[in-house]
Amino acid sequence: MWDSFGFEFVNYYFVPGLVLGCIYALGAIGITLTFGILRFANFAHGEIMMTGAFLTWTFLELSKLIFGFYFHPLIACIPSIFIAIAIALSVDRFFYKPFRDSPTIMIVMASFGMMLIIRSLVQVIWGPNQITFVKGIAKPNGILRDLSGSFDMMLLVPSKHIFIILGTVIIMLAFNYMLTKTRIGKAMRAVSDSPDLAKVTGIDVEQVIRATWYVGGFCAVMAGVFMAMDTQFIMSTMGFRMLLPMFAAAILGGIGRPFGAVLGGLVIGFAEELSAYPWFGNGPLLSPGYKSGVAFSILVLMLIFRPSGILKGRVF
Repeated sequence: MWDSFGFEFVNYYFVPGLVLGCIYALGAIGITLTFGILRFANFAHGEIMMTGAFLTWTFLELSKLIFGFYFHPLIACIPSIFIAIAIALSVDRFFYKPFRDSPTIMIVMASFGMMLIIRSLVQVIWGPNQITFVKGIAKPNGILRDLSGSFDMMLLVPSKHIFIILGTVIIMLAFNYMLTKTRIGKAMRAVSDSPDLAKVTGIDVEQVIRATWYVGGFCAVMAGVFMAMDTQFIMSTMGFRMLLPMFAAAILGGIGRPFGAVLGGLVIGFAEELSAYPWFGNGPLLSPGYKSGVAFSILVLMLIFRPSGILKGRVF
């Protein structure tokens, strides 16, 4: 059974689905935090992810030029995180804050404009063409397990997938600690529930908003770097292509529910990958070109039948 079904299913569909779900989960956290605390859909979130990936590639090339070897992407992304957070804070200060008391549609349009501006700046600086993020071929690590002597289970997991999965788990644990144990995390939850009541009780709402951009910017960069590590290339449209599944993940989990976004990201990732599996033995169930359509279908169905999401998030 393992030779005919398990090997192909686990190695080429389940593990890639888990990796893709982890990437979507990290990206959806920033979207759901913005929805929950600032009350608008930030269309520029995907461009922050893309910018973080391009900055990381730049620092990778600089490490080769200065030290003679390439740093690991998870090391090269450290300065990229600080730059991306600074960009997010600047965008909020000069483009979003003036519309904070305006109708929601105005700040949404401002975020859409920022998406186009950031993408155009990236194309001017780095060019519109696809760039190889990490050169070479990722060699999978073979993990062999004997299950009760009946058959052997071979897992072929590249090191980049191990880094992505473990990195996501560590970030999720740290994020959970921040939300449940720290003062700023509790303040973020309070502002998400009721900004006016939080302000009356003495919570600095502007400080909470800045913390939201810190967390959202960090998660966006990590999602962008993880995506670049997985696909091994970057391009100026990668943020926009990831925006739909990330929004689907945020809505599926429940708007304003960070851990719902994680759950939604995993569901979307698995759904996209498993939709291409040959369930009936006559080719893929759906062409891989329709993966984005799977995310869109889930998004539409959730908006129709359960707009509050799996964890019953906020409905605006």
